[in-house]
Amino acid sequence: MLRWIALVLLVILIGLQFKLWTGSGGMHEVHTLRAAVKKQSADNERLIQRNQALAADVSDLKHGEQAVEARARAELGLIKPGETFYQVVERPAGSTSTPPASDGGGH
Repeated sequence: MLRWIALVLLVILIGLQFKLWTGSGGMHEVHTLRAAVKKQSADNERLIQRNQALAADVSDLKHGEQAVEARARAELGLIKPGETFYQVVERPAGSTSTPPASDGGGH
């Protein structure tokens, strides 16, 4: 009789272990959900930082004339009266620094 009870308990234990590892809400699903939560937390942190940067930009634009001027200079090319505009043009990568020498042919 005691053997049958031990056998039944062993079968129940095996069934519960099987359900724990493979069933709905089992260890595999818990691992998958933990990975998804970790990824979502990283995404949330990145978005929080972006929102803070945007909020700082909005605050600067609302309260600071310098921020508006800097943005107008960078994006719209603002030049105040009395300022001199200089534009630096870099040479293309394939050009040489000296003009080509003439062969003296004189056609």
